[in-house]
This record gives sequence, C-alpha cells and structure tokens, in this order.
Amino acid sequence: MNEKKVRHGWAYSLFFTALSIAWVFPILLVVVNSFKKKVYISRKPFELPLGKMFVKLENYVGGMEKIQFFDAFKNSLFITVFSVAAIILCTSMCAWYISRVNSKVSSGIYYLCLFSMIVPFQMVMFTLSKLANMLHLSSPIGIIVVYLGFGAGLAVFMFCGFVRGIPLEIEEAAMIDGCTPIQTYFRVVFPILKPTCITVAILQAMWIWNDYLLPYLVLDIKRWKTIPIAIQYLKGGYGSVDMGAMMAMLVLAIIPIIVFYVACQKYIIEGVVAGAVKG
Repeated sequence: MNEKKVRHGWAYSLFFTALSIAWVFPILLVVVNSFKKKVYISRKPFELPLGKMFVKLENYVGGMEKIQFFDAFKNSLFITVFSVAAIILCTSMCAWYISRVNSKVSSGIYYLCLFSMIVPFQMVMFTLSKLANMLHLSSPIGIIVVYLGFGAGLAVFMFCGFVRGIPLEIEEAAMIDGCTPIQTYFRVVFPILKPTCITVAILQAMWIWNDYLLPYLVLDIKRWKTIPIAIQYLKGGYGSVDMGAMMAMLVLAIIPIIVFYVACQKYIIEGVVAGAVKG
C-alpha cells in the first residue's frame, strides 16, 4: 500500500511539474524575446538571445519612449490602487450589513450581487460605455466607480461568507462599551476581515491591472491610457508590429502584479477557504 502511495506521489509530482512548466513557458518566452532584435523574434523565437540577436535594453528603452510608459504606468497604478481600495471598503461594509440585518432589502442586495456575477460583460458593455459618457465617468476617477460596480459581486459574496463566521458576541461587547456601529465596524469587524481583504485585493488587482476592454470603452484614451491600451499602440499601419518593444513592455507590465501576487499569495487560500466555508 505504501509503495503504491509513493508511486502515485511521484506520478503526481511529475505531472504537476510538467503542467507548471507549460504554464510558465510562455512567460519565459516573452522575457527571452524581449532581448532580441525584431527580425529574430519571428525567425528564431525559441532560441536564446546570443550574438547578433542580443540587443541589451534597446527594446525596453525604445518601447518606453514610444508608448510613454511612465504616464501609462501612473494611470494604471492610480486606477488599480483606488479601485481596489473602494471595492474592499464598500463591499465589506455592505457584506456586514447583509449578514447582520435580516430583511428583504438585505436579501435583495445580496442576490443582486450574486446575479451580477452571472451576467456576461458583453451584454452590458455598450450600454455601460454610453452611460459612463453621459455621467462624465471617462476619467481615471470616474472609472473607479465602474470597477466598484463590476467588482462588487464576487467581493460581497466572499465577505458575507466570512462575516457570518464572526461571533456576534464580539460586536455586542463593543456596543456595550459604547461603540457606535461605525466604530464597531472599523475597530472590531474590519481587522478580523484581514485575510479576506487581502484575497479580494489580489483577485481584483490582477483583474483591474490587466484589464483592456473596460478602460478602452470608458476612458478618454486620447488623454488617459492604461498600460494594456498603451501597449496596443505599438501596432503600426498595415498590421506591422514592433515585436521587440512589445515583448519588452509586456515584461514590464507583468512584473508589478507578479511581485504583488508573490508577496501576498500566502493569504489567498486562507481567505478563500474562510469566505467559502464559514457560515
């Protein structure tokens, strides 16, 4: 029996190792090709950048100049940070209300949030872009409101599962000590929500940072470009693409979110399990 377990363990290890390599390989391919001359990227995409193929940091410097990378980076960073902060604050308070107030209104809000997770974005994108234009949301500040609406469904669902597992006696003790509902939330409830907050932050940040379609539909891209939109402008006329610069900019685009994910990954499983099981 133990020998079977050992054999199965090795088989699983080999399988998931191969699967991991398959997932990581495209990223490594982008990194390798970001140091090659444009002509060699299409001719020899799988070879290392050696000899004539190696261009040092020319692709990175050229790409940053062409798309005004730092302006796009600031826009993406501003939108991502404040959108995630708005989602965490508003949806956690909403989930606390839903979990503690038993009424038709709270149930209706909860089911509306669940329904928003089911509706495909393609069904509402044209109406959304028109409404955003009418409400003058075509700016980095305005799009935060849009992201709050789209991110609320999953976040409320996760927070509700966690809040229902918090003993009500803790909040009652805070009330007896003289805390108002707002003080109870920020001093007692919100610190307990830390694992789920970090999980929601990671999931939402990965989505918002890499999102192309929603900023393209909502933002005034003549004035504000996010990194995905700016990279798209490396395409020239008649289908020509500066592949070297594009590969380099893709590397720069994925580095911040990978660093953020690696720094916070230990909280993902903890937060997901807590939000899915409790209550």
